[in-house]
Amino acid sequence: MPLHLVGESIDKTRSHYLAETGKLVQLMRGIYVDAGDDIDRVVLGHAVRIARYLYPRAYLSAASAVLLGPTPDGRLYLTGLRVQRTRIRSLEIVQNKAPAHPGVASAVVADSQGEFPVTVSAWRQRLLEAFRLRSEHAASIDATMREAIATRLIQEYGDPKRAADAVWALARENDWYREGEGAEKYMLQRSSLIATRNEAAFVLTIAWHGVPLGELSHDGFEWRWSQTKDRPDLPPLIRQTTPGRLPPFIVSLLPEGWLESVFKNPDERVLLREGKRYMSNITIAERSAEIATLPPDILSTRLSTFMSGGVFTGTYAGPGRSAIDHDFEHRLAKLFENAETPRLSGVQIKAPMFLGEDGVLKPATGLPFTHILKPAGASGFESLPLVEWVGLALARGAGLDVPDNALVTMPDGLLPALIVERFDIRTSPQDTLMLAMEDMCSVLGLEPKDKYAGTIERVARAIRPLSTAPEEDMRLLLQRALFAWLIADGDMHLKNLAILKIAYPGEQAFHSVRIAPVYDTLATRVFPRLAHDRMALKLNGKDERLRRSDFVAVAVLAGLRAGDANTAIDQLLQALKVAIDSLVFPSQCLYGPNAEAVVAKVFELCRGRVESFD
Repeated sequence: MPLHLVGESIDKTRSHYLAETGKLVQLMRGIYVDAGDDIDRVVLGHAVRIARYLYPRAYLSAASAVLLGPTPDGRLYLTGLRVQRTRIRSLEIVQNKAPAHPGVASAVVADSQGEFPVTVSAWRQRLLEAFRLRSEHAASIDATMREAIATRLIQEYGDPKRAADAVWALARENDWYREGEGAEKYMLQRSSLIATRNEAAFVLTIAWHGVPLGELSHDGFEWRWSQTKDRPDLPPLIRQTTPGRLPPFIVSLLPEGWLESVFKNPDERVLLREGKRYMSNITIAERSAEIATLPPDILSTRLSTFMSGGVFTGTYAGPGRSAIDHDFEHRLAKLFENAETPRLSGVQIKAPMFLGEDGVLKPATGLPFTHILKPAGASGFESLPLVEWVGLALARGAGLDVPDNALVTMPDGLLPALIVERFDIRTSPQDTLMLAMEDMCSVLGLEPKDKYAGTIERVARAIRPLSTAPEEDMRLLLQRALFAWLIADGDMHLKNLAILKIAYPGEQAFHSVRIAPVYDTLATRVFPRLAHDRMALKLNGKDERLRRSDFVAVAVLAGLRAGDANTAIDQLLQALKVAIDSLVFPSQCLYGPNAEAVVAKVFELCRGRVESFD
């Protein structure tokens, strides 16, 4: 990236000729660069050489004397014969007028053209420059630079008093009395100054499987994410897409809906400081030492060991209700008063649970978080666990990957709940895989409130470049969308679609990135006020009255062949039809308001949609 200066590296005649033939670009009189180069990069890389060429009697001052170059924002500070500013592309040369007897020294600067000497403000001069009034040069010297200059002068003169006297001597020579006073006060009082900080500021350490990934800090105004420099080799998991805002991956972990209402202050700052354990094996703490004390989420006992006919056969030891206190939700909410109770996202009421080897299902406070409990809802949603169980059973029957789940007969006359096994955690203490689930809101960088704003096409465009098996995942996405339509699931939004990322320890890239198993799927149209529920995400521009041609069109846009798309559709249709006809609902859980009628309506709705699909 050569810089051409007339009289130094090129003569005037040749520079004019090369500029006229388009080989050089003239930046200003006497200064040229090659036409094919990155001009901004050339200018910034040779900023000091350009300044010396334009203003040979000026010297580097303020921050530029410290950096021996421009500041990160492209300003080069000079002191010379007059006050002036010169802009050359991304470089701005800011010059102020020199005092009568400045303290200067000599330095050496190097660029692609080689080394050359420059004149710079000496240490005493720099400190005085830091205390000039209403000076842009003074403003360029930050607190760290000022401290380093003062420390250097004290080392040279022995103690703060002698250093201050030496600075005062230079100040008197130039009638810089106010600058001298400011410098003296700083030198003599700096050791007794009390550091102050905004008490609202804090720093959180974020770990993945107990391995610190970085620090998330809030200064009282905005968020800042910084990755740990000396961490083990790990693939990138957290990224801050918008300066000052929480990284989308962290936002996706925060409580919402019912759980958000449980906390007295739902502010994201408070939520993150009060909670320590989250989905996707993420732990967060203000004191990094706390992370090692938190239990790792490891699936030590499979739900399949304690289930029969779709019903949990172990012992439920979670919240219930008594004859005095009938408010089950209140008792469930009290679990989250403990900071070691894992936090959950999602609108639906739910609780983190641990299934032990003895078959006892208890809250995961202080224990591994292995299963999710979904109790019955209220106001017409009392049968929600039953409907979701049917949805998951049909999904499995249709050939989709589904986590183990079972209905739980609850104590104290409570309606049945649903227990679902986590698929984003390790399966044994010997398992070393690094797992994380990221929902599509996070992948797309959207807020949870925008979870209905996407389309299946947009999801496909986002997943294809990330997936380690893109063709299979596009086929799977097609079947997932079709399944949602066939069971009248109007809640397959961006937070109910996710990718599961898996890495081996010590690797910088994910070994597997695939669409996550099915979760939170149910026939929403069977509930009150949702009889006309539409698809949450539009497909081929439609969210109602979808036909085979709509799904094939989207599949082709996602990169599948029409023939393969039709084959995938036929396979799911055939498997789902068999699943609907063969699925037996556990009769012991058919109690509660209209439970039997609601379940029958689910089967009727699904059967009708499958038979009428064309």
